Amino acid sequence: MKRRVVVTSALPYANGSIHLGHLMEYLFSDIWVRFLKMRGHEAYYFCADDTHGTPVMIRARKENMLPEDLIKKMHAEHVRDFKAFGIEFDNYHSTHSDENQKWSAFVYERLKEKDHLLRRDVEQTFCEHDRVFLPDRLVRGICPRCGAQDQYGDNCEKCNATYETVELKEPRCSICGNPPIRRSTEHIFVKLGDFKDVLLRWIPGALQPEVKNYVTHWIQAGLRDWDISRDGPYFGFPIPGEQNKFFYVWLDAPIGYIASTDNWCKKNRRNVEEFWSDPATEIVHIIGKDIVYFHTLFWPAMLHAAGLNLPSKVHVHGFLRVEGEKMSKSRGTFLNASTYLRFLDPQYLRFYYAAKISAKPDDIDLVFEDFVNRVNAELVNKIVNLYSRNLKFVQSRLASRLTTIHARDLPLLRKATDLADEVASYYEKRDLSAVMLRISQLAEEGNLYLQNTEPWRVLTTNPETASEICTAVANFGLVLAIYLKPVLPALVTSIERIMGVEPLDWSHIPRVVENHTIQPFERLIERMERKQIDELVEASQKEFDSTNQSRPDPVQVDPLSETCSIEDFAKVDLRVAEILEACEVEGADKLLDVKVSLGPLGERRVFAGVREFYPDPAALKGKKVICVANLKPRKMRFGLSEGMLCASSANQDGSHVRVRLIMADPQAEPGDRVS
Repeated sequence: MKRRVVVTSALPYANGSIHLGHLMEYLFSDIWVRFLKMRGHEAYYFCADDTHGTPVMIRARKENMLPEDLIKKMHAEHVRDFKAFGIEFDNYHSTHSDENQKWSAFVYERLKEKDHLLRRDVEQTFCEHDRVFLPDRLVRGICPRCGAQDQYGDNCEKCNATYETVELKEPRCSICGNPPIRRSTEHIFVKLGDFKDVLLRWIPGALQPEVKNYVTHWIQAGLRDWDISRDGPYFGFPIPGEQNKFFYVWLDAPIGYIASTDNWCKKNRRNVEEFWSDPATEIVHIIGKDIVYFHTLFWPAMLHAAGLNLPSKVHVHGFLRVEGEKMSKSRGTFLNASTYLRFLDPQYLRFYYAAKISAKPDDIDLVFEDFVNRVNAELVNKIVNLYSRNLKFVQSRLASRLTTIHARDLPLLRKATDLADEVASYYEKRDLSAVMLRISQLAEEGNLYLQNTEPWRVLTTNPETASEICTAVANFGLVLAIYLKPVLPALVTSIERIMGVEPLDWSHIPRVVENHTIQPFERLIERMERKQIDELVEASQKEFDSTNQSRPDPVQVDPLSETCSIEDFAKVDLRVAEILEACEVEGADKLLDVKVSLGPLGERRVFAGVREFYPDPAALKGKKVICVANLKPRKMRFGLSEGMLCASSANQDGSHVRVRLIMADPQAEPGDRVS
C-alpha cells in the first residue's frame, strides 16, 4: 500500500557550521527517506535552518553584520555541506521566512483562542555587560540536580534533568563569562498541563519504548507552564498585538517543519493541508536525545491546539562520541563537515554511520581505528570487491557480455532475493545496523561463490559455464545494490552505470538481467588510510588553535614563599575518583593518561606526573584515588587535562623524587567528597 510520509530532522542552527555530530542525524534521515522512495512511497524530506534567537544576534553583532546577512551566509554553507555528503532534501528552507511567520502566528492565535495562554512575571538572567536577556543556551553553570559542572541553562547532559535557567548554580554568561543578574519581566506562557491527557494518549504509538518511559514520567510528575515569549532586543518574530515581545525560538523552530512543507507546496502546486491536516499522512521526526522534551511535549501540544496532525513517530537516536568521549575542539575531534571533506570520502561516513545506528536511542562511537578497519574490510574488501572481481573479469575475459543464468546458479540469486522482506523490515524499523549486517553477509556469500566456482579457471575448458556463473553473480550484485542504494547512492549509481541498467528500486527484485552488454568498468572507491584520519584531526586541532589562545603554563613558585587563606583552600573540591583506565603518554617521560569516574559528576581525563612509580599503568584500573574536581581544565601538548590527582613524593636517595598517587578508601563511592 502506497503511503504519504513527511520526514524531518532537527533544524540545524544558523549560528554554526555542520559537524559530524549533526551529520549522523541528517544521513540517518536521508537514508530512510531514500528507502521509502525506492519502495514506491510518496516520501518527503523537509528541513530548514533554525535562524532565530539571541546567539545569532550576538554573533552577527560580533561579525559586524546584520542577522539577516549572517543567516544567508550560513544557509549557503549548510546547503553546500549537505550536498557534498549526498543528503537530498525535498525542500530546505529557513525559519526566517514569510511562511514561518504566518504559521507561527496561526498556532499562537489558536492557543490564545482556546485559553491555553497565561501571563505572569518571571525572573530572567540578564547580562549587564552585553545588555541582553540570556537564553538558556547562553548560560552555563552547575546543574542544580546532580552538581555537574559546565551545564546549559535548561538541561543537564550528565543526569538529563530539565530546569529553569535561574535555578542553575554559579551561572555565567557564555558570551563574556561574567555572572548575569536577574531581572523581572512579564512573559506569556502555554498552560502545558491542559494537554496531559492528549499527550498520554499519543505517546504509546509514537515513541520508542526506551523514550516512552521517561516521557511518561515527565508528564506524571507534572507539566510546567511553557514560556513562549522573549523581550527585545531579540532576533525573531514579533508576537502579534504585543510591544517589544518576540516568539521564543523554540516556538517557531519546529513550526519550520510546516513552513518548509508550505514553501515546497507553493513551488509544486500542492496544498499544505494534505500534509499537516490529512490524518492519512504520516509525520516522522528523527531527532537527538537532547531535544526530546520539546518534540514530545511542547510540539504535539501546539499541533493539537492548532488542529493539525500530531507526529506519527518521534524517533530518537543517541549522541555521537569520538574515541569514546564527547567531541572536543581542543583535542581536534570536533570535526566539521567541511574539514572532513578535505581528507576523506563522504561515502566512508555514510557507510560507517549506517553500520552503527540501531533502532534504539543508543550513543554511537566514532573510533578511528575501527572506522578505518571497517571501511576497508567490509566496504572495500568485501562489498566493492565483489563487483570489481566479477565485472572486471566480464569486461576483460568475456567481451563485456552477460549471458543467461543456469539453474545450478539460481540458489545463489535466491539467497539475495529471499531477504528482500527482511531487509525492508529492518529499514522500516530504522535499524540500519541490521540492514548493513545482512548486506555484509550477502557480499561475503557472493565472494565465496566466486572463489569456489572459479570462473577464471572454468573459462579455459567451458566458456559458456564461466559466463553463466558471472551472469548469476552480476545479478546477485544488483540485488545487493538495491539493498545498499539508500546508504551509498553514489556508489550504486556507478554500479548502475557499469551494468548499463536503469536506476534501481525495490520493484527490480527479482527481475534479472541476461544477454546484456555491460559498460567499461570504473574504479568504485579507494581504501582508507589511517594517515588521512591523523591529518584530519591535526587540521581540526589547528582550526581550534587559530581561534583560541592557548593557556599559558603556570608560573613556578617556591611553595613556602606564599600562603593561602582558609577561604582559598575551601574552594578546592576534593572528590573520590575511580580509575577507569590508565596508559603511558607517548613523548612524555613522567605522565600517565588517566581516565577517572567521579560518579554523578561524570568522567574526566587527567594527565598525572606519576609514570615512574607505576611501570604497569593498566594495574591502576579500579583503584580509588583523590581528585581535585573543580580545577580549571588545562590545555597541554598531549590534550586537555580536566582535573588533578592528589599525589605524594617518595624521596629515594635525597635527590631522586618519585611521585605516587594518594589512594582513597576502597569502600568510598566515586564522587564522594573528601574532607
